[in-house]
Amino acid sequence: MSTLALDIGTYSIKAIAGTAGPKPKIERIAEVFNTTGIAVPTDDVSQDKLVNLIESVIVDNDLPRTDVRISLPESVISTKIIEIPPLSDAELASAIGWQAEQHIPIPPEELALEYQVLYRGPKKEKEPMRILLVGARKQIVDRFVDMFHILGIEPSLVETHMISLIRSLMFTPEDPNTMIVHLGASSMNMSIIQKGELTFVTSHMNGGQLLTKALEQTVGLDQHQAEKYKRTYGLDETQFQGKVAAALLPGLQILTAEMKKSIQFFVTQNPTESIQRVVLSGGTAAMPNLVQYIAQELGTEVLVAAPFTGIDGAIPETINPPAMGVCMGLLLREM
Repeated sequence: MSTLALDIGTYSIKAIAGTAGPKPKIERIAEVFNTTGIAVPTDDVSQDKLVNLIESVIVDNDLPRTDVRISLPESVISTKIIEIPPLSDAELASAIGWQAEQHIPIPPEELALEYQVLYRGPKKEKEPMRILLVGARKQIVDRFVDMFHILGIEPSLVETHMISLIRSLMFTPEDPNTMIVHLGASSMNMSIIQKGELTFVTSHMNGGQLLTKALEQTVGLDQHQAEKYKRTYGLDETQFQGKVAAALLPGLQILTAEMKKSIQFFVTQNPTESIQRVVLSGGTAAMPNLVQYIAQELGTEVLVAAPFTGIDGAIPETINPPAMGVCMGLLLREM
């Protein structure tokens, strides 16, 4: 049975069809411009627009409607990692609601909550447990899932962008402390992995569109031209007398300042540790000379996510690999 992994972003809808599991095989890949500019519907009108677009993506690309896996953007999610005294599974299940009230800023009656034990120490040692709390407003989740019900699809999996993305990067406990920076169109999501374990998640409400708009205003381009120039020329100062690079720099300074804040927060919480590596993902990650710029600003090694490494199946040349990490993470999930 084929699986369909969908990542609905404000700039584009990404889709991968294939066989799922720890060794997936890709059958088809598609990335389609999101003409609605909406990732999560807030009313019936925006929901109808997205439903029609998703239907056309599925039909036009001959994608399956079985085992459909979807992800919610961090912008509508509240994610917290908490430490609590060691509890059994039963004790944790009864205590989790109270913990959520303390840490998730959504009223209990409106909250859709999931949790996962990240770390549980040996029984003899009374080390605190680390728990991942993921909360969203029920109304938002229900409307998002309802889009697929309208299409006759019952999603088999709903999880957050960052959870999917981390899975696609296949971390091990031996990996160095790594900050993942997911540069979406309308937001930048960051997480820190320490000894293979998620320790920090945050979302910043600026992303690749901040750079695109700067090009529109400074160089006088329309949105499609600006997006093309950003992806083609980026920070290459030898192109267009350096005008594109110069227009992008103020926005990049805003984004890198947020990256520095996240690193500083981690170091404050872990005085003996440091961030040894940054991994960029999302559509903007492949922008020319971006890796060098961020490496210089942060003083650390910077890599671009390569979610198709070691994966079977044909990858079209037109696909931007770092944009497909969320879909690959959904496909890699064992059910």
